[in-house]
Amino acid sequence: MTARARDERGSAAIEAAIGLPAFLLFVGLIIAGGRLAVAHQALQSAAADGARAASIARDASDAESSAWREATTSLSNQNLRCRATQVTVDTSGFRVPTGQPANVTVTLMCRVDLADLSVPGIPGSRLLRTTMSSPIDTWRERGLP
Repeated sequence: MTARARDERGSAAIEAAIGLPAFLLFVGLIIAGGRLAVAHQALQSAAADGARAASIARDASDAESSAWREATTSLSNQNLRCRATQVTVDTSGFRVPTGQPANVTVTLMCRVDLADLSVPGIPGSRLLRTTMSSPIDTWRERGLP
């Protein structure tokens, strides 16, 4: 064979042109997955903080405001910036008579921004949702709504 037939000049550039986009896509997917995992953990922590704050309130209206304040403060402290945040508090446990077990439940939803990743197939944002409950003290008097 002649030297011209075995010439492989330029093959590394072709391999890089094919391999580099695939590698960058893979890295983008890892970053998106990591960002979503960290955001979900922060959301769970904030919902637990909100549920705990609501469970030690004296009545349902105080429980709702305490849960909202504590959940949003927790998200802020964890540097989780959501496009939109929604806090829903189920205070039906405050209607349960004293002496019977009851819970307060906080559902927290956050739209996490992923637009800066520019990964094909990944939407610009993702809605994360989590729910946490905390028991209300069985023997403490509860203010009825």
